[in-house]
Amino acid sequence: MLSAQQTDAELSALIIRQDSLFWDAYNRCDTSAMGSFFSPDVEFYHDKGGPTIGLPALVRSFSKNLCSNSNWHLKREPVAGSYKVFPLRKDNAIYGAVLSGEHVFYILETGKGPQLDGHASFTHLWLKTDGVWKMKNVLSYDHGPATYQNKRKEISLSEKVLSAYVGTYKGPNVGEVKITTGKGSLVMTIRDKVYHLYAEKEDVFFDKDRDLVFEFEKERKMTVKENGVVAEVLPKVK
Repeated sequence: MLSAQQTDAELSALIIRQDSLFWDAYNRCDTSAMGSFFSPDVEFYHDKGGPTIGLPALVRSFSKNLCSNSNWHLKREPVAGSYKVFPLRKDNAIYGAVLSGEHVFYILETGKGPQLDGHASFTHLWLKTDGVWKMKNVLSYDHGPATYQNKRKEISLSEKVLSAYVGTYKGPNVGEVKITTGKGSLVMTIRDKVYHLYAEKEDVFFDKDRDLVFEFEKERKMTVKENGVVAEVLPKVK
């Protein structure tokens, strides 16, 4: 049982904690645990998939649409700073709360790295009955493409260190790639397209707009990883 919360701060912490436990079950595709967070008469409204009414129908939907393929499922991550909790009171006693926020989803597929799939907003109505908190209404809306959220930290490298990676690399898929130095970064040119690579470590660089990582072995090769998986290895040719 969850104890009654008297302040807005305590309520907010409690609801966000409950939310995190639900999404942990979601990311593990534990449909039984997922279902335990909803009231029997839950109403789920999705702007692309339509309404789902009642707990049995919602659990069936999770099982069929999200967790039926052992080689493929979705992973959800919250957008930092987007959560808001609004208390619901009657006679100065809390009986519920509204949680709103934003989140992004990744496709997890066997043999591949996480692929950023989409962004959406949500509003959840949590109600407390006999001291137990359950979601009664769920709104999932504003679905669209997601913008890559870079979480890597850039470090500063000297021109001398950067210049060690200058040269031409060639791979079987991308072809010829030229690496030069820019202002505190490496510049990668592929045909007529230019990309800036930023240092995470002395020999590891990243793209700020996509989940691309470039690992260098001086005078030997550049390994490109996308979503954590090796996409191509390009030997240095000159």
